[in-house]
Formats: sequence, C-alpha cells, structure tokens
Amino acid sequence: MHYSHKELEAAPQAADSNFQYLLDTYASETNKVVTVWRGFKDADLDYTPHARSSTVVEILKHQLLSERRFFGEFISTPEPAPADVLPGQATVDAYCHRFVELAAQRLEFLAKQSSEWWHVVVPFFDVKRERIWVFWRRVLHTTHHRTQLTVYLRLMDRPVPAVYGPSADEKWEGADPTNTVAAAGRK
Repeated sequence: MHYSHKELEAAPQAADSNFQYLLDTYASETNKVVTVWRGFKDADLDYTPHARSSTVVEILKHQLLSERRFFGEFISTPEPAPADVLPGQATVDAYCHRFVELAAQRLEFLAKQSSEWWHVVVPFFDVKRERIWVFWRRVLHTTHHRTQLTVYLRLMDRPVPAVYGPSADEKWEGADPTNTVAAAGRK
C-alpha cells in the first residue's frame, strides 16, 4: 500500500505470534489516520461543513481523547493523564505527532501481552466484552472518524489520499480497483 505519510514503519513483534495481525493492523490504521490528517492545513482546523458537524480540530481532539479512554479504561494499557493527551500546540503537525507517539507506546505494551490477556472479559461502557473485541471496536471507531475527515477534504476540494487502495486523487501502477463486474469476477 502507498501512504503519503508512513510514520510507523512497523509494529513490534508480538509475544504471541497469533496476535501479530492486531499490532500490524493498529500500526497500519495509525498511518492511514495521519495520511488523512496531513491533508489539512493549520488554517483548516476550524472548518466544518455544517453548523451541527464537528470542526476538524474537534475531531482530532476527540480521536486522541477517545483512544486514550478506550485503551486506558477498557483495554487497560498504560496511558497519560487525560490532561496530558492533547498536544501543546493546535497544529496539524502537533496532532499527528502526538497521535503517532501515543500509538507507538500502546504498540510496545500490546506486543508483550499473552493470548489469555487478550481474551479477558472487561467492562465496556454498560456491557462486558473480551479485550480483543474492544480493540476491534476501537479500530472501527477510528475508521469512522478518518472517513468523516476524508469527506471534509472532498468538500474542501482537496485531494483525498489513498488508504485502502487508489482514490480518485491517488493512483499508481499495479493498483487493481474493483469497479466493474468483470473485475469482481477475477480470481
């Protein structure tokens, strides 16, 4: 995959190789988020497409704070105090740097965990779920906000970066999008 901004080169090695895919996915998703965030300029942070929509900076803050809550409260990773999560400066670069920094620390911790640890049932809001389930729920929540911001980029007439394959704005040799019935039938 081609990312405009690949901030995490690779996930650490998982103590239990059966869980390497979790670390690889979280590292990859972190790179995708940063690629989208870097499509904005500092002057765009207050942009919102509608009065009832969040601004770009509100989404960046929410992403950092809600990841801290999911990982700290529900998954039990060591996390900074909530007051220490947001960057000192409100710039796109500062938000990206902080996002990657926190993800790298989580990856180091998660890499050391056993199968038993991943399968412990933990409180998740008003229900109980296995940690691995909560982890995947967090990944899905992150993709929701990343997609929200790609819509903002499109509405601002900015390029939308490729995150799962080519986009209307980013293509490369060898990319094979499935946009036709014939392409869907390839094996």
